[in-house]
Amino acid sequence: DGFGCANLHSASGAAGAILHYLIHQLRRPCEHLHTPRVRENADHVLIDAASQRNLDLVESRSGKQHTLLGVLDRTATPMGARLLRDWILHPLRDLSVLTNRQETIAAFLAEPFLLSKCRESLKGIRDIERTTSRLSQNSGNARDLQSLSISLSHIPSLKEDLSSLLTMERSDMEPQTDSSKTGSNHRSLIASLHDFTNLTTLLSSALADEPPANLRDGGIIRDGWSPELDELRNASRGGKDWIARLQEDERKRTGIDSLKIKFNNVFGYFIEITTSHLAKVPDDYTRKQTMSNAERYITPALKEMENKVLGAEERSKQLEAELFAQLRSQVITHLPRLQQSAAAVAEIDVLCALAEVAQFHRHCRPVLNHENGFFVTNGRHPVLEQTLTDTKFVPNDTELDPESARLQILTGPNMAGKSTYIRQIALIAVMAQIGAYVPAESATLGLVDRIFCRVGASDDLSRGQSTFMVEMSETALILNHATDRSLVILDEIGRGTATFDGLSIAWAVAEHLHDTIGCRTLFATHYHELTDLANTKQAVANYNVAVREWNEEIIFLHKILPGAADKSYGIQVARLAGLPKAVVERAKSILSHLELHSVKPEQKKQGPKAKNTVQDEFPKPATPQMDLFADF
Repeated sequence: DGFGCANLHSASGAAGAILHYLIHQLRRPCEHLHTPRVRENADHVLIDAASQRNLDLVESRSGKQHTLLGVLDRTATPMGARLLRDWILHPLRDLSVLTNRQETIAAFLAEPFLLSKCRESLKGIRDIERTTSRLSQNSGNARDLQSLSISLSHIPSLKEDLSSLLTMERSDMEPQTDSSKTGSNHRSLIASLHDFTNLTTLLSSALADEPPANLRDGGIIRDGWSPELDELRNASRGGKDWIARLQEDERKRTGIDSLKIKFNNVFGYFIEITTSHLAKVPDDYTRKQTMSNAERYITPALKEMENKVLGAEERSKQLEAELFAQLRSQVITHLPRLQQSAAAVAEIDVLCALAEVAQFHRHCRPVLNHENGFFVTNGRHPVLEQTLTDTKFVPNDTELDPESARLQILTGPNMAGKSTYIRQIALIAVMAQIGAYVPAESATLGLVDRIFCRVGASDDLSRGQSTFMVEMSETALILNHATDRSLVILDEIGRGTATFDGLSIAWAVAEHLHDTIGCRTLFATHYHELTDLANTKQAVANYNVAVREWNEEIIFLHKILPGAADKSYGIQVARLAGLPKAVVERAKSILSHLELHSVKPEQKKQGPKAKNTVQDEFPKPATPQMDLFADF
């Protein structure tokens, strides 16, 4: 009950199973784990997996740089990068939290020098979360301790810069501004950046400058930290010096210049003499091993010193392991404060990154509210505008007015920019609801609870689903789960089946979204008949993508204008794509014939129920086409 998941039986069982596996199967300590926390749907914007893919939020076939994450990720720490990814996949619905994030970004933009200083401090901070996790599971090494020490040493400067930012923000406030509501996010972040001076002093004093990754290699603890360890090391070093002097003395005594004292794990220390000098071997040498080109010997004095050297080395390694364990235990006692500071560093990192993106790409601060409108002036696609190299991105306005244009029917030719425009709106919504600035001149956005994006065409062979079945499944998900607070993006619904079947489905879907659900919708289509909905539905508006004809060519202007498109320009686009001239000319001829015998204007007004007389011009198939919605 204390964790707030008493009635979440499946979730509680899954969490318990994971914990049991960690403790009893992997036998790992779990002190670093937080208590269970319920992520309520009411707190976040829900984006299903298909919509995440269609919007290229964090993954794309073209690579990370062509995703929203790739554009926004200017984080300096691994923790910040992970947090930004989580924010993008789980945007917020809490207006107060979003406003606090916007305030922090605004403060950074107002003080670019402090933004730069914070970024420099962040660059020195490594992955505190993963490091403390390894140390708490007894799998961390000395380099993890050193990495933690370096990271913690940068926190004081980061905290100082944030404090300066808060001070400057207060000084710039209007006299009537309520200071208790301003900078609350700053104060919370500053309070979470704890003081680890004693811990960093301990680690930097105890650890060698370049400790090895393997504890058995020794050399982890700095000379002068432990008197006992220093004594053992001196004994080991002294013994090795004695052995080096013994080698020189034995060369002089025997007259064998090639005599060498060596060591291996089987025999320890031994004297090696080549076969050409065996006649000079003294009587006090004891043969230990015969080789093809040399003999190996030992002496009582050499074995006595070997015991001292190896004993000192072994004891020093044992003592180093004990001292390392003590240091690790000291770190674990600070675990809760370390985790709090790591979370604060991650959030500061993300906000700094978002501020830098807003500064560099001329983003604006959106006005967020709980209304159902969605108004953007000169909005841009945040990803595409960064990948265009030879052309300038064309901005567009968006007015999803709940009273007059809640559902927009967008028509226009292929390649004109319909898909880019409708995805742009969804990405702007995602950015706004992670607290980021958005690529526009201005924006006033009503918060959304869910974002659905049904675009593209693909099958799912592993599940035996055709392209049309995948399309219908994703559309069904939208119709069954969208609310009046949702944002729905639909591109070419119904194109995967016969024309009239597809048109009928698209028409019915649009009606349901408008009449029953009442959500904000952008509906891109080549079914021009759908534009008739604007004549009968109050909140349906028609828009088209402007093109210009010139010398039988079309020029895409990529500008969204009110009204319906009068042509699809499919044949012109096919020519641009490189279809053979003969095929294009034949297509023109067929199009002229179809237009001549197609639906009459008075029939078109009747919508999808109109009868198409073009069927009379061609013989009917022996077996009628099976309709998806036919009665069996």
